[in-house]
Amino acid sequence: MNQEQLQRVRNDDGFIAALDQSGGSTPKALGLYGIADGSWSNDEEMFDLMHAMRSRIMMSPAFSGERVLGAILFEMTMDRQVDGRSTASYLWEQKRVVPFLKIDKGLADVANGAQVMKPMPDLDALLDRAVNAGIFGTKMRSVIAHADSNGVSAVVDQQFEVGAQICAAGLVPIIEPEVDIHAPDKAGAENLLKAAILDGLAQVDPASPVMLKLTLPEVDGLYDDFVEHPAVARVVALSGGYSRQEANDRLSRNKGVIASFSRALTEGLQSHQTDEEFNSMLDASIEGIYQASRS
Repeated sequence: MNQEQLQRVRNDDGFIAALDQSGGSTPKALGLYGIADGSWSNDEEMFDLMHAMRSRIMMSPAFSGERVLGAILFEMTMDRQVDGRSTASYLWEQKRVVPFLKIDKGLADVANGAQVMKPMPDLDALLDRAVNAGIFGTKMRSVIAHADSNGVSAVVDQQFEVGAQICAAGLVPIIEPEVDIHAPDKAGAENLLKAAILDGLAQVDPASPVMLKLTLPEVDGLYDDFVEHPAVARVVALSGGYSRQEANDRLSRNKGVIASFSRALTEGLQSHQTDEEFNSMLDASIEGIYQASRS
């Protein structure tokens, strides 16, 4: 674990940029960027277009460690280069942005109102590659759609079990049990989730901390206990389908929680924009999210 990066993640102002759209979400992300489905003839071309978009974001003067603490990468992005350097090296050495890696392989079918992660049989090998590439931490997503205690427990138990495997590899896991913003009893699901996470954190050694990535709650300040918890390096929030404005508003009402936005970060960016237009739009987006994360 890089102690300089850990101290930065724990203490500095800023937010985590989620640049980790994977195969299933890539066409939608490109569509929002103004590149229509069908503009590529195979997956390789599609991922080339996506990497070009991500590189444009990372190389923008608006994107730097002054406001962006970290960036979550898709596995294929970790394996590529930005401006002639490996992506993780470029982020840290050129931008002072801490690199994270998305490691999950998608969601299993719904059971008890929740979706755990699909099996990850090659995880140890991927973690070794991540360490060698200069990655600091990882991110893995599950989804809770109903206030069902069995479903919530299954999600949280799996997250902390895999999290222990990640910590053992020398990386810091971002544990992400997302609560669907359309859940019929979102507040109830969040109460169950909070209790389950507190139980999980009791088993975590503060010397090998975890991070938490959570849906912005219905009750402001619900996750204050996590912000102060010795086993939690940082609490970050996902935008979860909220507009950037609503996500920023909700974030600003939860003290000590910082953003880890994906779609809300790239909202308004278009492939046809001039560099000046693109950088101006990205700068405004980053500034809004940064200020909400400082509140």
